[in-house]
Amino acid sequence: MTDQEPDAPAAGPSIIADYQLRPGVPDEMIDPAGNIRPGWAELMAAFDALGAEELSARFERADQYLRDAGVFYRTYDGAESKERDWPLAHVPLLIDEADWERISTGLIQRAELLEMVVADIYGDNNLVQQGLLPPELVAQNSEFLRPLVGVKPASGHYLHFCAFELGRGPDGAWWVLGDRTQAPSGAGFALENRVATTHALSDIYANMNVQRLAGFFRDFRDMLFADAKRDGGWVGILTPGQLNETYFEHAYIARYLGLVLLEGEDLIVQDGKVMVRTVAGPMPVSALWRRMDASFVDPLELRYDSRIGTPGMVEALRQGSISMINALGTGLLETRALAAFMPRLSRKLLDTPLLLPEIATWWCGQPGEQQQVIDNFDDLMIGPAFATNLPFDDLRGTKLGSTIPPDEKARLIERIRANGANYVGQEQVQLSTAPVYVDGKLQPRPITLRVYAARTENGWTIMPGGFARVGSSLDTSAIAMQRGGQAADVWVLSSKPVEHISLLPQDGKQMVRAAVGDLPSRAADNLIWLGRYAERTEATLRILRAYNARLAELSKTDLPILTHCADFLDSIDVDAAQPMPQGLLASINSAVHSAGQIRDRFSPDGWLALNDLQKTAQRFARRVRPGDDSAHAMTVLLRKLAGFSGLVHENMYRFAGWRFLELGRRLERAMQIARIVSWLTHEDAPVGSVEMLLEIGDSVMSHRRRYSVSAGAQSAIDLLILDPLNPRSVIFQLDRLRAQIDKLPGGIVEGQLSPAAKAALELETELRIADAGDMTPERLDKLADDIVGLSGLISAAYLV
Repeated sequence: MTDQEPDAPAAGPSIIADYQLRPGVPDEMIDPAGNIRPGWAELMAAFDALGAEELSARFERADQYLRDAGVFYRTYDGAESKERDWPLAHVPLLIDEADWERISTGLIQRAELLEMVVADIYGDNNLVQQGLLPPELVAQNSEFLRPLVGVKPASGHYLHFCAFELGRGPDGAWWVLGDRTQAPSGAGFALENRVATTHALSDIYANMNVQRLAGFFRDFRDMLFADAKRDGGWVGILTPGQLNETYFEHAYIARYLGLVLLEGEDLIVQDGKVMVRTVAGPMPVSALWRRMDASFVDPLELRYDSRIGTPGMVEALRQGSISMINALGTGLLETRALAAFMPRLSRKLLDTPLLLPEIATWWCGQPGEQQQVIDNFDDLMIGPAFATNLPFDDLRGTKLGSTIPPDEKARLIERIRANGANYVGQEQVQLSTAPVYVDGKLQPRPITLRVYAARTENGWTIMPGGFARVGSSLDTSAIAMQRGGQAADVWVLSSKPVEHISLLPQDGKQMVRAAVGDLPSRAADNLIWLGRYAERTEATLRILRAYNARLAELSKTDLPILTHCADFLDSIDVDAAQPMPQGLLASINSAVHSAGQIRDRFSPDGWLALNDLQKTAQRFARRVRPGDDSAHAMTVLLRKLAGFSGLVHENMYRFAGWRFLELGRRLERAMQIARIVSWLTHEDAPVGSVEMLLEIGDSVMSHRRRYSVSAGAQSAIDLLILDPLNPRSVIFQLDRLRAQIDKLPGGIVEGQLSPAAKAALELETELRIADAGDMTPERLDKLADDIVGLSGLISAAYLV
């Protein structure tokens, strides 16, 4: 196959011995002359030295890291969406330094050109007036946002972060397949690809002088915060929310760069300024890295049906009070038909040809080009002119002419003749291939390269890597993630050792601490509910375990307490007849959902522990039986839940976020204990209720130490309601609640207590002066209702 293969170890043949190139198709590992490209020989020799068994084990280590980190993207099947594990292609794509320099220079030129084009479209409109751009491509384009015409960005630039899709042509040169300027995705996944790949190949990575990614993100972050320092406002990532296909990346990048992850409902516009709703009141925002399509950002002036935008955002942009990255309306640059005019625009605006050639495109809105497409219909890719999907990103709207059935072809040609402005023809691109590890062997698969450009204080910089999208088969339509494609890390190889770069602040820079109230109200809301759902799950598990333990014994004396327990569970929508009730699973799922809304504030270990709890519960739901089997399952889940709670409690910084999580835990535990004690000490409670109460309250050992064996319901009430030393008692929860409320913004102002602080103090005081005999079931029910009222006061003061 090649006369420059690396020497194979004595143990067996080289891993590339069976690597079969496709005739006439360029390959990333093998150049047109049949030689291994720079760096690949070293990588293949390292693979050979490891051997097939060790190599497979290492690749599994990378996959395990991604699973542990919870890396996913969302796929869509009709109206249904599902989370899919991030599909890592384990063999990195290698690009040598000289090749990368050509790519970088060409992309910087292209980014400058795109900036000039979009600035003219929303500014003086000279390109249309001079005939360099057809007016239809602007005026009829859904991505052209008229309310933004004449609105100059506060930063002075329209583009700050771009992505480019590249493919290597038959001559070995890289071609631009398309531009991403709307809300480019994937940079966070590129980081995770790097981490996962280095988990597997750390020794090889260390020896190959691979350029680091951190410097690219550091410089971009510094540019974002430079604007914020002048205005004193927040810097955030604007996300559509948890159901977006790349939401994991939004949360990951926010955590990695120290940005705030914000949704449209987190923001309000006051007097032309964008503010974040926080637990300490509205706070100004200086810059938003936009990760949602522009038309959804403002339902007042753009898409009226948007439920994820912020009314008044466009007015704030007019007043220059906020920097939007990228500027609204820049999605216009992704228009497929624009590729037909880029070479001419480059010569006009830059006085130089494109350094990276463009995929050949013919816009059918011009008579000559229309006829060209019709005459060469079978050899071209036919697609919509205004679609912003890139070639090979999603081919549902683009088809090779020769694959279209004759009757459909005739109708499509008629539509092109009647309304050619809506269609383009593009040349077929023969994508190069790269090695993919499949069943212990390397096989060639088509690839595209996604590269990122960021504007920094010193101009454009190119990420030294990005990621390669790798097809699941030789079919180029299978390269999209939604169609089973994979993603490979990209190693840009340097000729000398690379500098270790960190995102940590440099020595000598002033240290800035965030204020205690720097917590969006929506995040506080989700933290409270995470705490509440976790405690609700624990209470339900303890009741179900006690029920199933007695069900296993099933003596006649147990029948009344079983019926009594089943009735209580039914009152909270939990069916005791099910060994793993849906009501329990719903509480666990709700906890995961709340945690998913705050992924940027949640540790990967905490997320992993919570997901493990959910998966274990779902596995039990398929196979446990009532009685001992179910009781054992509840014990396992309780241990996993305790592990999650302990991990969060011990590791979470005692900031505003932790306080709201703690508030949720204490509120729910106090309510649950009050209601359970009322239920099991009621006058109609059957024999065995006190024993079950102590078991559910996890206080059997404490009760034995503190009270005589013959003590009855009064002792259980004293222990679970009034004992300030029992971490399960209601008064213990109220003491912790009061302490946290006092420390919240506005909890105590100049000695005056907030309404929530007063209510907490009043409830705690009532219990401190009460006796066990005073705590009747009716008073306990009222206590639970009063705690619900306290929760409402907290919500009214701090939450959206």
